Amino acid sequence: MNYEFDSIRPYNDDEVRGAIDSLLHDRQFSRILKGIAPFLPLGMSRGVLKLATLGIHSTLGFQVRFMKPVVNHVLRKCSTGHTFQHDTITSGPERYTFISNHRDIVLDSAILDVMLFDAKFPTTCEIAIGDNLLIYPWIRTLVRLNKAFIVRRNISRRELYESSLLMSRYMHHVIQEKKENIWIAQREGRAKDSSDHTQESLLKMLTLSGTESTENTEGTESLLESIRQLNIVPLSISYESDPCDYLKAKEFQQKRDDAGWKKSKQDDLVNMKTGIFGQKGHVHYQTARPVNAWIDELKGLDKAEFFAELAHRIDHEIHANYRLFPSNYVAADLLSGTPTHTSLYSHKELVGFEKYIKSRIELIDLPQRDDDFLRERLLTMYANPVLNKERVQKEPHPQTSPEGGE
Repeated sequence: MNYEFDSIRPYNDDEVRGAIDSLLHDRQFSRILKGIAPFLPLGMSRGVLKLATLGIHSTLGFQVRFMKPVVNHVLRKCSTGHTFQHDTITSGPERYTFISNHRDIVLDSAILDVMLFDAKFPTTCEIAIGDNLLIYPWIRTLVRLNKAFIVRRNISRRELYESSLLMSRYMHHVIQEKKENIWIAQREGRAKDSSDHTQESLLKMLTLSGTESTENTEGTESLLESIRQLNIVPLSISYESDPCDYLKAKEFQQKRDDAGWKKSKQDDLVNMKTGIFGQKGHVHYQTARPVNAWIDELKGLDKAEFFAELAHRIDHEIHANYRLFPSNYVAADLLSGTPTHTSLYSHKELVGFEKYIKSRIELIDLPQRDDDFLRERLLTMYANPVLNKERVQKEPHPQTSPEGGE
């Protein structure tokens, strides 16, 4: 048996029953479950949960029997609808590494899993999650049941390389041997201003494994092959409304006023709960063509150019496939002070969004609240998807996937 990945992998199927039982006997989880019971199907209590999980003996079974109904319930209660445009990929035997922008701590991957299941894909995704979010033992147990593998954060430089190499090996193992899909965010943490850009360090991590080491290799052929093996698909996630927008704006002011300010565990819990149960408007997911369709265009670049261009092309795909809403266009015009997009929203939508922004500022409980600064931050969050999409539409290099709907 291969124990190399035991420190980061999800539960194996033969461990699932024991993990569920330990979760059911965790007192803290029971209290949390009681606190969120009104949001769960049938007012789910510990006893109901025990019955609901009988007969589950695999991580996929846990996702289908438990997580899928919970996520669908959240979408019914907390969104006005959700759509999945995925005509660039097939539900056949291929497996994909989805690299997406990051909108919600918990739901980005959970909603994707539900969409893949409903679209008749044969399996869902293994999910990359930072260990900084595993605040309590029950959270670690729950995410490992939900097919999450662990990304180590806040470690030394030496540990970072070893951790990155292990994660790279594991991701190649998942695609090639376990035959599972993967979801990973394009960067560490959410883009607080909704301007989504892929970290080159993430792409470098992906190429640490999969072929012979590239450290002493001239050119990029081994890098290309390592990327090919992962079958990367850029994925765009668009929310009409971000439930955490006022919390992100609050963080901007806290960091502005105190350079040493850092989020607490309680802050993370508030962000997770708000992201799940807050109103989102319409939610749209859209895939681009797999990177393998154009990766050979990067042949001949040196390593620095290769990673820079790969990150740029993935960003291009994500930005091009945003779904934009009236709120985005209103925010762009209010931020710039110009009527550039007035044909794309009504006066009623303009007034409604201005009221919405004012109501979000009112939720921010800071003793020295800077309303003008917070308004600018909130408008920027909603305007950046417009600015980024319009920017890539003007880029000279060929479009590699259809434009996203608006």
